[in-house]
Amino acid sequence: MDYLHIGFELFVGYIALFILTKIIGKTQITQITAFDFISALILGELVGNALYDGKIGVKQILFAVFLWGLLVYITEYITQKSRKARHFLEGTPTIIIHKGKIDYEALKRNHLDLNQLQHLLRTKDVFSVRDCEFAFLESDGSVSIQKKSLLQNVTREDLNLAPSSVSIPVAVILEGHIIYDNLKVYDKSEEWLKSELKLQGYADYKKVLFAEWKEGDSLFVQGYDLPS
Repeated sequence: MDYLHIGFELFVGYIALFILTKIIGKTQITQITAFDFISALILGELVGNALYDGKIGVKQILFAVFLWGLLVYITEYITQKSRKARHFLEGTPTIIIHKGKIDYEALKRNHLDLNQLQHLLRTKDVFSVRDCEFAFLESDGSVSIQKKSLLQNVTREDLNLAPSSVSIPVAVILEGHIIYDNLKVYDKSEEWLKSELKLQGYADYKKVLFAEWKEGDSLFVQGYDLPS
């Protein structure tokens, strides 16, 4: 019965946290701030400790998750309405490289050393500080880079070229399974997909590891084995 009780409480806690994540929004995951990090830790502790405390049941778990979720939701609402509260709770971006020069004081205020700065720059394909004109340390700990003008990518506008249409490649087969939703987006049928696969030597789509289609290009196919 102890195992069943723990399993039941774990399942209830899982559902409650899942619902709470849906309510709070995706930014809690993709743009995690220091406050969001603390919130995640406390939520995990609330559910984790409750599982092994015999005096705490499902009602207490739901109450704790609901109350903490309400506090987080209110905090997010306040930060949306008040710039001062947003600055205090979420922080603001900091310029750490200004016109090609490292702002050492800004690094110290954010507890960032030069090795960490170099690592952050490399994640943005900048391997020398000399190539960087501006760098911003974002509130979530990532860095945004503005390269020097001579190192920036040339655009079609710079070359006075006419704009071309942009299409998004979509996966139509993943690990031997057809992604029908992606086929519907571009009004493609299963019969069309199978005929395209046969042209590339695949009689059975279940033998295809990955297939991707992009408007204007041929179907890209990679199988588990080489085409027969």
